[in-house]
Amino acid sequence: MNMPNERLKWLTLYAAVALIVCGSQSLAANPPDADQKGPVFLKEPTNRIDFSNSTGAEIECKSSGNPMPEIIWIRSDGTAVGDVPGLRQISSDGKLVFPPFRAEDYRQEVHAQVYACLARNQFGSIISRDVHVRAVVNQYYEAEVVSEYVIRGNTAVLKCTIPSFVADFLRVEAWVASDGTEYVPEEDFDGKYLVLPSGELHIREVGPEDGYKSYQCRTKHRLTGETRLSATKGRLVITEPVGSVSPKINTGEDFKNLKGKSGQDLSILCPAQGYPQPFFRWYKFIEGTTRKQAVVLNDRVKQVSGTLIIKDAVVEDSGKYLCVVNNSVGGESVETVLTVTAPLSAKIDPPTQTVDFGRPAVFTCQYTGNPIKTVSWMKDGKAIGHSEPVLRIESVKKEDKGMYQCFVRNDQESAEASAELKLGGRFDPPVIRQAFQEETMEPGPSVFLKCVAGGNPTPEISWELDGKKIANNDRYQVGQYVTVNGDVVSYLNITSVHANDGGLYKCIAKSKVGVAEHSAKLNVYGLPYIRQMEKKAIVAGETLIVTCPVAGYPIDSIVWERDNRALPINRKQKVFPNGTLIIENVERNSDQATYTCVAKNQEGYSARGSLEVQVMVSPQIQPFDFGVEPANTGEMAGGFCMVPKGDLPMEIRWTLNSAPIITGEHGFSLSRLNPRTSSLSIDSLEARHRGLYKCIASNKAGSAEYSAELHVNVPPRWILEPTDKAFAQGSDAKVECKADGFPKPQVTWKKAVGDTPGEYKDLKKSDNIRVEEGTLHVDNIQKTNEGYYLCEAINGIGSGLSAVIMISVQAPPEFTEKLRNQTARRGEPAVLQCEAKGEKPIGILWNMNNMRLDPKNDNRYTIREEILSTGVMSSLSIKRTERSDSALFTCVATNAFGSDDASINMIVQEVPEMPYALKVLDKSGRSVQLSWAQPYDGNSPLDRYIIEFKRSRASWTEIDRVIVPGHTTEAQVQKLSPATTYNIRIVAENAIGTSQSSEAVTIITAEEAPSGKPQNIKVEPVNQTTMRVTWKPPPRTEWNGEILGYYVGYKLSNTNSSYVFETINFITEEGKEHNLELQNLRVYTQYSVVIQAFNKIGAGPLSEEEKQFTAEGTPSQPPSDTACTTLTSQTIRVGWVSPPLESANGVIKTYKVVYAPSDEWYDETKRHYKKTASSDTVLHGLKKYTNYTMQVLATTAGGDGVRSVPIHCQTEPDVPEAPTDVKALVMGNAAILVSWRPPAQPNGIITQYTVYSKAEGAETETKTQKVPHYQMSFEATELEKNKPYEFWVTASTTIGEGQQSKSIVAMPSDQVPAKIASFDDTFTATFKEDAKMPCLAVGAPQPEITWKIKGVEFSANDRMRLLPDGSLLIKSVNRQDAGDYSCHAENSIAKDSITHKLIVLAPPQSPHVTLSATTTDALTVKLKPHEGDTAPLHGYTLHYKPEFGEWETSEVSVDSQKHNIEGLFCGSRYQVYATGFNNIGAGEASDILNTRTKGQKPKLPEKPRFIEVSSNSVSLHFKAWKDGGCPMSHFVVESKKRDQIEWNQISNNVKPDNNYVVLDLEPATWYNLRITAHNSAGFTVAEYDFATLTVTGGTIAPSRDLPELSAEDTIRIILSNLNLVVPVVAALLVIIIAIIVICILRSKGNHHKDDVVYNQTMGPGATLDKRRPDLRDELGYIAPPNRKLPPVPGSNYNTCDRIKRGRGGLRSNHSTWDPRRNPNLYEELKAPPVPMHGNHYGHAHGNAECHYRHPGMEDEICPYATFHLLGFREEMDPTKAMNFQTFPHQNGHAGPVPGHAGTMLPPGHPGHVHSRSGSQSMPRANRYQRKNSQGGQSSIYTPAPEYDDPANCAEEDQYRRYTRVNSQGGSLYSGPGPEYDDPANCAPEEDQYGSQYGGPYGQPYDHYGSRGSMGRRSIGSARNPGNGSPEPPPPPPRNHDMSNSSFNDSKESNEISEAECDRDHGPRGNYGAVKRSPQPKDQRTTEEMRKLIERNETGPKQLQLQQTNGAGFTAYDTMAV
Repeated sequence: MNMPNERLKWLTLYAAVALIVCGSQSLAANPPDADQKGPVFLKEPTNRIDFSNSTGAEIECKSSGNPMPEIIWIRSDGTAVGDVPGLRQISSDGKLVFPPFRAEDYRQEVHAQVYACLARNQFGSIISRDVHVRAVVNQYYEAEVVSEYVIRGNTAVLKCTIPSFVADFLRVEAWVASDGTEYVPEEDFDGKYLVLPSGELHIREVGPEDGYKSYQCRTKHRLTGETRLSATKGRLVITEPVGSVSPKINTGEDFKNLKGKSGQDLSILCPAQGYPQPFFRWYKFIEGTTRKQAVVLNDRVKQVSGTLIIKDAVVEDSGKYLCVVNNSVGGESVETVLTVTAPLSAKIDPPTQTVDFGRPAVFTCQYTGNPIKTVSWMKDGKAIGHSEPVLRIESVKKEDKGMYQCFVRNDQESAEASAELKLGGRFDPPVIRQAFQEETMEPGPSVFLKCVAGGNPTPEISWELDGKKIANNDRYQVGQYVTVNGDVVSYLNITSVHANDGGLYKCIAKSKVGVAEHSAKLNVYGLPYIRQMEKKAIVAGETLIVTCPVAGYPIDSIVWERDNRALPINRKQKVFPNGTLIIENVERNSDQATYTCVAKNQEGYSARGSLEVQVMVSPQIQPFDFGVEPANTGEMAGGFCMVPKGDLPMEIRWTLNSAPIITGEHGFSLSRLNPRTSSLSIDSLEARHRGLYKCIASNKAGSAEYSAELHVNVPPRWILEPTDKAFAQGSDAKVECKADGFPKPQVTWKKAVGDTPGEYKDLKKSDNIRVEEGTLHVDNIQKTNEGYYLCEAINGIGSGLSAVIMISVQAPPEFTEKLRNQTARRGEPAVLQCEAKGEKPIGILWNMNNMRLDPKNDNRYTIREEILSTGVMSSLSIKRTERSDSALFTCVATNAFGSDDASINMIVQEVPEMPYALKVLDKSGRSVQLSWAQPYDGNSPLDRYIIEFKRSRASWTEIDRVIVPGHTTEAQVQKLSPATTYNIRIVAENAIGTSQSSEAVTIITAEEAPSGKPQNIKVEPVNQTTMRVTWKPPPRTEWNGEILGYYVGYKLSNTNSSYVFETINFITEEGKEHNLELQNLRVYTQYSVVIQAFNKIGAGPLSEEEKQFTAEGTPSQPPSDTACTTLTSQTIRVGWVSPPLESANGVIKTYKVVYAPSDEWYDETKRHYKKTASSDTVLHGLKKYTNYTMQVLATTAGGDGVRSVPIHCQTEPDVPEAPTDVKALVMGNAAILVSWRPPAQPNGIITQYTVYSKAEGAETETKTQKVPHYQMSFEATELEKNKPYEFWVTASTTIGEGQQSKSIVAMPSDQVPAKIASFDDTFTATFKEDAKMPCLAVGAPQPEITWKIKGVEFSANDRMRLLPDGSLLIKSVNRQDAGDYSCHAENSIAKDSITHKLIVLAPPQSPHVTLSATTTDALTVKLKPHEGDTAPLHGYTLHYKPEFGEWETSEVSVDSQKHNIEGLFCGSRYQVYATGFNNIGAGEASDILNTRTKGQKPKLPEKPRFIEVSSNSVSLHFKAWKDGGCPMSHFVVESKKRDQIEWNQISNNVKPDNNYVVLDLEPATWYNLRITAHNSAGFTVAEYDFATLTVTGGTIAPSRDLPELSAEDTIRIILSNLNLVVPVVAALLVIIIAIIVICILRSKGNHHKDDVVYNQTMGPGATLDKRRPDLRDELGYIAPPNRKLPPVPGSNYNTCDRIKRGRGGLRSNHSTWDPRRNPNLYEELKAPPVPMHGNHYGHAHGNAECHYRHPGMEDEICPYATFHLLGFREEMDPTKAMNFQTFPHQNGHAGPVPGHAGTMLPPGHPGHVHSRSGSQSMPRANRYQRKNSQGGQSSIYTPAPEYDDPANCAEEDQYRRYTRVNSQGGSLYSGPGPEYDDPANCAPEEDQYGSQYGGPYGQPYDHYGSRGSMGRRSIGSARNPGNGSPEPPPPPPRNHDMSNSSFNDSKESNEISEAECDRDHGPRGNYGAVKRSPQPKDQRTTEEMRKLIERNETGPKQLQLQQTNGAGFTAYDTMAV
């Protein structure tokens, strides 16, 4: 047989496995336990394992079974795999591991091998699929791209050539063109460039430009991930077509056969070129035929040029494809065979089966995948030579149990499945239980041999002697019987034993489940004897094993001889002492002979026996076939079966499909050409001749066979032709249609369209119709399935078969309608009809209420029948209906196939009654929900109700209707108008008629939000940042109530941002337009505006967007890239680039160039302007050789924009002008001094002067003399006396000589009068520099020179002196030196004088700054220069700062009359001053201007507008708050039940625009609500009382006071509770006495307290900008451990107790304190005086004691001590803050001071009286001095500059409710706070959280506070530069106990302290900066402190202080005023 190579490879493997399996053969055949099973793979290795030598690999193999199988790895030759150190190892868990290895360690037998995994246990063995392991050593490789030749216009395909040794591991990732473009595989196939799935680059319609690029492919290695570009670059060589070219296809072998995997994208190339460009068509051959059909192109299959691309390939795409290419010249075609492989998988059904002995077992191998070359079976790892998908074991035997495997293979991979066969029933193989032993005896006696065996079934026992069966004879008797327990006893009797009876006896127990045997020798003394041996025939190649049958005893030797030669005579022969001869691999030539056995004893006696061995050769057939292609019917076919080897005679026979072939039958002809050859011929092929032909050759040695398949193309023919069928309705119909043919025909069914055959359409797949293997199944067949059907069988051979049949359905009668209702009006006739369908004849009977209806009994009834095509119609007529006819009528139909019935429910009907109980359930603005009771329906279902409604003023003729279904009793009437009165009624209607109308109800609809949009909207720009919006209300009918106002929304057009809305109240005047100005808009920006009206319900629809631009503004950026170029001495070109479009703020119309000489630039009046529309211009008429400064600005309709940065250019030099003046002075009789002044316009740098001289009147030549540029005079000598000379002078620059000066004539003379050569001049000197004024004089005698300054004779001093040359030198010029200086020269002949003017340039003096106007965010100031400024002023610098901010500056031009400082904080104080500057520098500062921006704290709303209460929540409408002019920042919301003390914070950051709902309130409960509203000017607190509604929405009664008790009632209550009252009173008395004692002791011991002057400064970072909303996020909140919520910005958790609620009460309805309403507020601070001794203050005045104190006021103010008044603010200049000094006590007591108004205590009170108006202020040297509380050492804090006075308290802080004194160990005058409250934190009203941490830790929450306290800043308190944001505070010290943090949480009062201007920002809480006094007497226990506090009787409750680590109180520098 021809065995596939893959199976041959495993033959040796099976032999190895056989050894393993042998052990299982002897196992008991008992069926294993239910949980025992053979091995099954859990994780089977894959077919291919490729790995890189750098990574290594692990191959896992896991199996399950019971017992757990053993895993063994084997090679393809079956040998087990062992470890190879470093290269291969088997891990303990069964993995085959290949570690990474070096390239030089590669071993083919390890790294390129086929492995398998074998799993075995006692029930069998299984082998995994083949595992092809391939290690890849990293080798250098290069991919290449070769150039491609292509005709223009055709398609080019560039290939990436990859070396074969890496081809399996590389894929083309991309193509890279030389221009950098990358092409990657894409889904889109429409582009010019396409990377095919196979990696080629496909370029369509190649043009000449494609020849300029080169291409590289980039590959990626799938194992290493390495990417690499090809080593070469490919180009397209484009050839121009010369004439027409027919298509030519260039293909190689790789195009002929193409393989791909299913799911991959595949491309089939057809690389053809031609001209004209060819046309491509693709075809696919129908499998097994030569017919082809065009490839259908769709989303999955596409054609790009000539390339066919198949996406997500499937196995069905496999086949032969044909590409046909044509153009006008010719055509070409190419075939490609595509094989789409699918992964192989197999499954055996059933996976486990248990079969009884002798029963058949069937295993079916179900496999998928493509292609499948072979199917093979194994049992327990051994091949069983079966290659069909179905394995059948006809009769199961014991050895058949075990593991079976089915293997499917192709060239690439394999797959396997396993199944287990178990034996069923209980079977025991035979067991020898008792047997005979070896025995030696003398001849004569009889011998009895016995064997006992057991087993199930009962075994049979047989006996053998030396391998020959023993039969009964006269001497040998065999008998057996079965014992009671089922054992078989067998015995052998030998009568009178002879020596010849000796030998090897064997008993064999055998049953169908096994064999057991036992053998032993019987030795009988006697001579040797050999029994006769029969002739032995053996087949060549087998092994001969024969034992010599020797008798006799004892035997000395047994030998074998051949041809008298003792064996062995060659290697194949083996002889054993027991007489056994083995000859291996016998051959006829060498081993066929007669062999002799010779047995001898010691005496020399011998016996001989011969054995003839005949060697036979079995046949061997030479392979044959019938050709590759299938044959067609009618053709001839034949084959030869030749048997070259084998013994004759030989029989040769043929079979077809296992049936013998007989000559002459069915066209077969057999002939025996010779003894070894047989021929088969078929004259004319038919279908029956198709099949598997087998030639079988047999002889005595054996047989052989060979098979070949003959394929015959046979047109279809019927095996089972369908015929007409009839089926009972509802049955499952089955119509068979089977056809035969080759290829196997495809059988399809179709159904005729309509009732006649002719046109057919495919059967639609449905649940009940299916076709399986040609058989049509119709489950539950119905009449609709009746009709003509066509069965068609086609296989591509011939025209195919078809048969048309009729399927009819035999139906019993059927009523399509089983039950229906029929109605009739009472008194009218009615007809009841029943139509029964089915096979006729059909009989119909009528029943009424299940009683037979007989028309004879009642003449009102008549029955008629009508025969229809589909059945019978029966009609029952009733002449006139009565109420009794309301009954159930039934018609019963019967035919031969069955019966059916149908019922008609007859209902006699009337008109319904009218509906009643009409009620309104709910109503809204546009709908009302109604309900009503259903009336009597008149025995007819109510079809509908008609709800009629009208407006109350209309009549019922003008009504609207709503139709409601009759089954409901509720309905909604919609489309009503809001706020309108309606009348509503209802009518019922059934099929009979309409009822009367119900009674009407009247309702009024609710209001709704407006439904109309505002009208006539206009948006017009007012200016650059403002637009005016005007509109009119919506139509009156769309108000839906009363309009309250409008929301006007605006946003930037063309953005996705949301609208910003503003609210406008409604104008009640009829027809009047509303308007609103939108301000602070962007310049020249388009805005979209929408408007919506709102009423109390809500807002209406938005209007349509109106878009409008704001007015054009000025450009916000200057032109850029300004540059200038000098053209000539009087022209400069200036160029620039337009400013960015977004900064133009309009349409740029022109540009302005501003220019002036640089030294005049500061003077606006001297600047020149030039306009131009272009981006450059030339400036003409400039001064020569002058430096010019230029700026460029853009101009829009809005005005001039920002100027560019000044640029500078100098004009070119030119020849100078003439010297301004010339003098000629006689120096003697031969000399004249010529002097001159420089030219007014030198037009360059003067290089020299030329002096011309000429004698007058003579023809003499002109003399010239060059003079250096620095010399302004020239002495002409050697002149003639008394002769006039003419002189003139010119100046020269590098350009040339300039104009000549005027001529002047002089004549040398002996007389030399005094003359001054210098000229009158103006000198400009800079402040503090030296100045020199010349006075050069001539004369003889020498003139005397004197100076006058401003008309006064000059006398020399330290600063001024006369120089030898007559010049005057002034050192360090000051402003007073400016003026006229005259120089006088005089001699005896004449005198002369000149006058110089000296101008001193000094920095400006302080300008005048006045306030012009203020707004909420801006200040306007007027600036005037100082009258005494001499130098021209260039401009001002304006300095300004907020009260607690940093200085900022702004430049102001000199000609600005007013200046706006914008972007300021609302409602804040500012300091402003200005300095001037000129070209000398900055001048002196002006006085400080103290002012503030407008704006106030938030204003309270009305309660009804703000609060809206429901049962479990309250809604807060924050828009009701007025912002006081400063925008709101946020709200803090707190609530509590009325009877609770502690407030609960709901939210600390509610935005002002929103409404806010407080949830989870209890119904019907009184609550307090506290709201803190914040804006930049401060905060306002409001408190409200409200009660939630009841659950039903009702209100609860106001809370009542308890009834007053009479004295009698009071006494009765006390007496009845004496047991409680007495202890309480006693305890109180003890406590009061203890407090009094402690207070007295404490007052005596409290002598040396450190005083604390309340005046402090802050560290540098102490001031935070409260207006920075982001600061809160930067700093966060730090909650104390026992705090439920953190303190919040601006909430009133202050630690100072709010003013106790005294007799007058401070609470209004909203409980928000207004200091202006209660001027007598401080009267509540009264307390009896407490004597106090000697508290010393370190002041110079003698009164060293403060004699009287209030409790808790130990640091009382002493006489003549200077203090700063706290808590009050001046309304005058804040720089004059009140420093005042107390007056001395009279006789040591403070008494009332006459004339003090508004004192805090009433007259006559012996305490200190402090009056604001009556205090005298005394100046102090250092207001900022502060005494340290630690031992009295003082710290001096240098004050800030005078204008930085931090004592500016705002006017609203004049009134202070309370402050307090707290020194070390002192108590507080204060109300209660929470346990952890910081008692010192009395912040200003706006600054409740200004100092949560205090001291060096800055003020984390200062941005919620207001202007800080006095002394808040030390000098140089720096803020962060730039935005001025403060640094966050450093963390608190490590020992800080957070339980004592100074978070504020007031429990008692809602009154907010408008606290002191000054406030301690020193160390707070327990940060430990203020230490306890070291004196022991000041160290008080906690209990003492508590008692001291309790002694304070003035407050309603006492503040509970938390201890600071048990160290008593912390000192707080706060003073009561």
